[in-house]
Amino acid sequence: MDFAVARRKMVHSQIRTSQVTDPVVVDVMSAVPRELFVPQAARAFAYVDEDIAIGKGRYLIEPVVLARLLQLADLQSTDNALVVGAGTGYSAAILARLVRSVVALESDAALAEQAARILAEVAPGKVSVVVGDLKSGWPAKSPYDVIVVDGAVSTLPAGLKPQLADGGRLVCIVRGGPVGRATLVTRAGDSYGSRQEFDAMTPILPGFEKQPKFVF
Repeated sequence: MDFAVARRKMVHSQIRTSQVTDPVVVDVMSAVPRELFVPQAARAFAYVDEDIAIGKGRYLIEPVVLARLLQLADLQSTDNALVVGAGTGYSAAILARLVRSVVALESDAALAEQAARILAEVAPGKVSVVVGDLKSGWPAKSPYDVIVVDGAVSTLPAGLKPQLADGGRLVCIVRGGPVGRATLVTRAGDSYGSRQEFDAMTPILPGFEKQPKFVF
């Protein structure tokens, strides 16, 4: 399979036709080899417009959803970014070409090891892969200009917003029901604002499911 051709088709038929107008985001989606971040058996499907399972209940989120989230984040070349739930590192690899530095936070040590190995080849020197609790973020290197949650959450963890720099942006899919909504959170001093932008069916990150209510 010619992955370069498949990547160009993905960009032309999925990204460009789905309200992704930022030429820098489009160019980077055209450049990063997505097939390296999926299991060998699934590489033929690396560029389909679907979420792709990578094991441990985790997914590479749909290319269009990722592109639109990054466009929503209004990325700058001077930004320091955090990826929460980095998986095998695809989103971090995309970000590494758009911002100054990336911390890729992953809770599963095996996935983190895989991500570190691939990113050392694809984005050498730009991404720090760390292992820790996703809901806690990674305060050691905060504040961040951008935080990207690489999967859906039922509610936004309270610990992430304080790790934003003044003027920082957090993007994620909040999915409290069958359909999620892309959400942008911004910080101005000690105040936070948010708005919702588009629908997405992104799978929820393990551990971020909606908790059942107890009835007495």
